[in-house]
Amino acid sequence: MDCGVQGGKSYGLLKSQQEEKLNSVNEAFLSDPQYEEEEDLASKLDMFKKKYMEFDLNDKGDIDMMGLKRMLEKLGLAKTHLELKKMMSDVVGGASKDTISYADFLHMMLGKRNAILKLILMFEGMGKEQQQEDSGPPCRKTFSDLP
Repeated sequence: MDCGVQGGKSYGLLKSQQEEKLNSVNEAFLSDPQYEEEEDLASKLDMFKKKYMEFDLNDKGDIDMMGLKRMLEKLGLAKTHLELKKMMSDVVGGASKDTISYADFLHMMLGKRNAILKLILMFEGMGKEQQQEDSGPPCRKTFSDLP
């Protein structure tokens, strides 16, 4: 009895299609003269792509209100519906949209405008970097260390 493609497989396919779409947006940003002064643009774009894909994306590959809500909850920052709407309009530049596209996300992260979401993500990123610096690499365990 063949039931077609399994959920995990189609989810993986959806993710790889999304990643291809995001990669093509990254290519466009890399050749955009507006961002040619940006340091380490390629590595920043790669980092932003990973961060964007972490958000719970809807089927179209955009971040919707629920995705934004879940992401902020994961960071320990629960927001009200109104705050979420304000954050989204911050990101997309005042337009009243229900989703944040990857291009919108990149414009926010690379642009001069200080959107609340950008500040949260940058702060979260800095927090992670500092934690890693303080702790140093974990000690290597060997079989003799096991109880």
